[in-house]
Amino acid sequence: MALVNTDSLNTQLQNMSRLPAVRQVGLLLGLAASIALGVSVVMWSQSPNYGILYTGLSGKDAADVTQALDRTGIAYKVDGTTGDIMVPATKVRDARLKLAAQGLPHSSTAGFDIMEKQEGFGTSQFLERARYQRAMEGELARTIMGINTVEDARVHLAVPKESAFIRNRKKPSASVMVKLYSGRNLEKGQVAAIVHLVASGIPNLAPSQVTVVDQNGDLLTGDNNAQGGSLNAGQLDYTHQVEHAYIDKIQNILSPIIGASGVRAQVVADMDFTRSEQTQETYNPDLPAVRSEQKFESSSPVGAAGAGGIPGALSNQPPGGGSAPQQTAATANNPNAINNANNNGGSNAGGANGNNGGTTKQSSSSSPRKTVKRSTMNYELDKTISHTRRPVGQLRRLSVAVVVDDKQTVGANGKVERKPRTPQELARITSLVKDAVGFSAQRGDTVNVINASFTQPVTAKPLPSPPLWKQAWVWDVGKQALGVGLVILMFFGLLRPVMRALASRPVRVAAAGGGPELAEDQLSLSGGSAAARLPSPNGDYEASLNAAKGFVNQDPKRVAQVVKHWVTSES
Repeated sequence: MALVNTDSLNTQLQNMSRLPAVRQVGLLLGLAASIALGVSVVMWSQSPNYGILYTGLSGKDAADVTQALDRTGIAYKVDGTTGDIMVPATKVRDARLKLAAQGLPHSSTAGFDIMEKQEGFGTSQFLERARYQRAMEGELARTIMGINTVEDARVHLAVPKESAFIRNRKKPSASVMVKLYSGRNLEKGQVAAIVHLVASGIPNLAPSQVTVVDQNGDLLTGDNNAQGGSLNAGQLDYTHQVEHAYIDKIQNILSPIIGASGVRAQVVADMDFTRSEQTQETYNPDLPAVRSEQKFESSSPVGAAGAGGIPGALSNQPPGGGSAPQQTAATANNPNAINNANNNGGSNAGGANGNNGGTTKQSSSSSPRKTVKRSTMNYELDKTISHTRRPVGQLRRLSVAVVVDDKQTVGANGKVERKPRTPQELARITSLVKDAVGFSAQRGDTVNVINASFTQPVTAKPLPSPPLWKQAWVWDVGKQALGVGLVILMFFGLLRPVMRALASRPVRVAAAGGGPELAEDQLSLSGGSAAARLPSPNGDYEASLNAAKGFVNQDPKRVAQVVKHWVTSES
């Protein structure tokens, strides 16, 4: 059985050749358009759905990504309007993993690689300094983009010119602009890490001179000092950490007894963030120590020549005449009286003392002398200097509130029964809570434990599975099925009726015996020698139909020959 009926095809071509030229051209254009439309539908149904791989890439990064996709054999296309790179939706993750393994896409931020470029002749020192600063900014931005929540970053440095005079030196400053991924935020610790990272990369840059801003214009760095007596963000965070630490202690000690879902605790910590410094200096008088001693002693004869004393008229007078000392009864009876007197008075009036029969004699040949003694002693006392700085964030008062669920037991019927807890159980729980938080009555701490029936949580329904029409492969299969349907509809609804109309077009048939041609509205049944003419179609339809049936019934062979003649004449 032949797939193509050549006779029918030839007949259709002959019929089309008998049409007017205008109709032939229109028919050919219609056939060509139908074929092109069918091919387009088939190609559209076979093409996969594309998803966005990367958007907003620079020209260099886009070129690197497309080259990598060519090497890996992944089909892609570039949107001419936005420049987005798109790959088949089923291969988006695979393509990103393969590109990430190759380190793509690269960052468009330039770093020290710009220093590798050849400088032109006559480059000024200002341009060299500007290029170096730009390279430093790029390197810092690349380092900051290494954080998993930062998509892009830019760093601006304000580094003043160095001065040889200390008074004229100005401190550098820096500002950082970070672009975060959608739905992500930077924590306080991450912001502090960025600040110290930039401050450590620039000489003489203090962390307080670094400002960090996100893409929404929100200031991520602020003043850590409380103003107007209010707590700043850092102090509030520390207070929350202390409170959560106490809550965890309470839940950890009560969860094994009551259950993790049977206890709720809240802690309010009153913190003191006052900065206090105290310096104390103490002395211990019981432990003196001699640090230094000075002694002075001078001896001179009484009435010796020479000026002495305070300069003036009296000091310039000549000395008086000498007189021998007289021995009195007091001195005779006590030979040491002269020495004692001299020692108590700070002077020695006797030169050489002798003991002779209990008497003291002073030779007239020796004159009395004046002796002066002075002694100065410095003592070192025990001294202690102490400097005390009280830590910031001391706990002044603690308030604890704990709620425990009812006691649950399984009854004989298998149902869970709930019973309130006894006062003895609450007292035990209160004691455990006090020991867990370090309860102090002197500090004014309060602990309140009550029993209440908790509301049973509603069981969450499982997440619904994604519908079938959202699957990527469903769209591909749907496109292919739609393409096949359109091609079939086009073939059977357009091409086939046109070709059939061409094959069944009525033509002029010559009469038997070489007579004149019949009109288009008349047909003849001719066999060999005789011919029978059917009535005109313009006449009675029923009469024409009955006459045709009669010819078929009377002579079927002849009718068959006529039909065969029609077919051969058309071909």
